[in-house]
Amino acid sequence: MQYLIGTDIGTSGTKSILMDTSGNLVAQDLQEYDVLTPKPLWAEQWPDVWLNAVKQSVANTVKKSGVDPKDIRGICISGLYGGSGVPVDEALNPVRPCLIWMDRRAEEQERWVRQHVDQSRLWQITQNGTDPYYGYTKILWIRDNEPENWVKIRMFLPPNAYVIARLSGEVAIDYSSAGNLGGFFDMNTRSWSDEMLNAMGVPRTLMPQRIVENTEPVGTLTTAAAQEMNLTPGTPVFNGGVDCGVATLGLGVFEPGDYAAAIGTSMCAALVHEEPIEARDLISWPYVYNARRLTYSFGGGATAGAVIKWFRDTFAAEEKRAEAAGGENAYAVLDRQAASIPAGSEGLIVLPYFMGERSPLWDTNAKGTIFGLSLVHTRAHIYRAFLEAVAYSLRHTMESCGTELKESILLAGGVSKSPLWKQIFADVTGHSIVCPIHDVEANLGDVMLAGLGTGLLTREDLKKWQVLDKKITPNPEAHAKYNEYYKMYRDLYGHLREDMARMTQIR
Repeated sequence: MQYLIGTDIGTSGTKSILMDTSGNLVAQDLQEYDVLTPKPLWAEQWPDVWLNAVKQSVANTVKKSGVDPKDIRGICISGLYGGSGVPVDEALNPVRPCLIWMDRRAEEQERWVRQHVDQSRLWQITQNGTDPYYGYTKILWIRDNEPENWVKIRMFLPPNAYVIARLSGEVAIDYSSAGNLGGFFDMNTRSWSDEMLNAMGVPRTLMPQRIVENTEPVGTLTTAAAQEMNLTPGTPVFNGGVDCGVATLGLGVFEPGDYAAAIGTSMCAALVHEEPIEARDLISWPYVYNARRLTYSFGGGATAGAVIKWFRDTFAAEEKRAEAAGGENAYAVLDRQAASIPAGSEGLIVLPYFMGERSPLWDTNAKGTIFGLSLVHTRAHIYRAFLEAVAYSLRHTMESCGTELKESILLAGGVSKSPLWKQIFADVTGHSIVCPIHDVEANLGDVMLAGLGTGLLTREDLKKWQVLDKKITPNPEAHAKYNEYYKMYRDLYGHLREDMARMTQIR
């Protein structure tokens, strides 16, 4: 039997899985870590935390599997959207921490781009707009605020590209990661845009010059790296790209037309398409499969999964301690309590904007809000309202596509563990929900890419893998009620937007 490894570098942890070529999950391992938040709305991470987590998670996975490393034929590594990317020097050493996707510090640079770069031309070339979310604005922030670091930087590498370079000695970026930088990448030619780079005063040499398809091997593991990971030197390494796109591939999306959402720390809800769509509130980049032909246009909550974790950590500390001691999962306890609460949480609405909000709001000043509290409400009410808020956010993003979607949508991530949350998503959106059987998220897509890239698997092979669970259909009565709450959810932000901006100024 032959095997493949899929590794995903996430915002709060790195997970590796090992599967055989029949699609059976053999072993997995997760290594967790934290995000550095030195100031409000700042978020950064040192890249060697990712590198060490990849090495450890892979080594543990191989050890748990009992598989002979010689039978492991390839490894594919995907990663979180790394924002600026890792700024490295000539020796590929990090110059400073990476400004990750949730960092919102580049507001001044975003305003400068709006004032000095033709916005129509920017959209025509990049199919993206301006916001502190985009990596190119974060790169401008480093240039403008840290000149002592800027002179040391020789290149910006996405998290997984940095790790792959350290493991293989080969430097390359994939199309999805290049496109997700935003303003420097030409979506029409699938290459760096000299026009935009020159307009913003950034040398092209700071961008990785080799751009690869996700099924093209970047290189092979060095002897030293292989020893640390319990693998064989010379094992092919593939760049999986941006994790939310890889998670979509893991759901079996190989052709245009499907709508899929991946919920991790954030939510990426996307339509895969070939023909351009007029969706200026969304983010677009080349898809992780057939990148020169297919486009992935997405939006979604910046803190979708993060707000649920925040609620658990802040308001369910006792349940969390009980879980750590071998008791029931804390989320399962919260779910069971919230299941008895009716749709709409008896008049509660949460705006899940805990780190500002990216697409489709594009508002750094957006604030988390709990609206409608009364003495009748319990912790269970509030928790359910948080689950509903993320579903409202998904519906908002779906409507921003500007095109009719299929009856079923695909949903990956931690939501697949919660029957309650899956039903809430179905009831809020009015669409059936289909989730993967295994909670492997982007890792499954990584395995698929490694299989295709090594030639061990074909698309026909992957279609035979039974990866999807049974369909969850919406409850018509609950959907009708949620329609009313959703309208209020949308209206609330409009009513509070100026107050949210004022609060930012006060802080």
